[in-house]
Amino acid sequence: MGTEEAARTTSGSGALDSRSAGPMVPRLVLGARLRRLREERGIGRADAGHVIRASSSKISRMEAGRHGFKLRDVADLLTLYGVTDEAERATLLALAEQANTPAWWQYYSDVVPAWMQMYLGAEQAASVIRCFQVQRVPGLLQTADYARASIRLAHPDAGAQEMDRRVALRMTRQRILHRQPATRLWAVIDEAALRRPVGGAAVMRAQLRHLIDICRLPQVTVQILPFRVGGHAAEGGPVTILRLPGGELPDVVYLEQLTTALYPDRPAEIECYWDAMNRLVVEAESPDETPTILHRVLQET
Repeated sequence: MGTEEAARTTSGSGALDSRSAGPMVPRLVLGARLRRLREERGIGRADAGHVIRASSSKISRMEAGRHGFKLRDVADLLTLYGVTDEAERATLLALAEQANTPAWWQYYSDVVPAWMQMYLGAEQAASVIRCFQVQRVPGLLQTADYARASIRLAHPDAGAQEMDRRVALRMTRQRILHRQPATRLWAVIDEAALRRPVGGAAVMRAQLRHLIDICRLPQVTVQILPFRVGGHAAEGGPVTILRLPGGELPDVVYLEQLTTALYPDRPAEIECYWDAMNRLVVEAESPDETPTILHRVLQET
């Protein structure tokens, strides 16, 4: 199997686990269905929004799975779109109810910003996660001590209890790598992230040893992008692409920034990020070389 083919191959049975994904997956499924129904009827977003007393931008957010659904709004839209079959209406209204159920991370709502909720849902539901990190080891591969030091840099004023909760959230997210079927994680890490001793030398050495161990898992692939490569395909910053099982939902592109995140969702944009990710895979060292590189960096840390 070639690099690009492997990058696009999903794992597992293809079933969507809405219990772990929370409301995000039902939102995406329902939003996509409502969009298709609207387009098939040739109805514009502004006209659809008028029916539910909302703006066209709200319709856009609903169709992209970034907004909750009121049952009355969904029922009114289905009527507008000519959906009269009772079974179909019942199914879509049930999805609307699921889309409003609390997610597991509601327990951590005090430390989960609104812009991250969609990502957490996609991460927990994903069959494949591809990521590129420049400054840090990916969160799904961090030790608790490294996570604490990294989070402290982003939240210097956080108290002890808040820090504990932020670290616990990050550690809880990692369970997707150990469930059955496990999420397939394919990470490309810039050499800079390995050379920067976040938390000090002792924490960094433990983090490097953890990477060496976790690379042995069949569901985890790690590649290192060495300094000698020079310029590369993702100089704009870290990128995460999540593939949801089932074959019907679009991939989710996640670009985290300092106080927000972007989710490019146009097909051409998603394809652009896939292209950059696949180019990074070619530019980086082979996964077979990763343990050797990590051992070398560990000796020099």
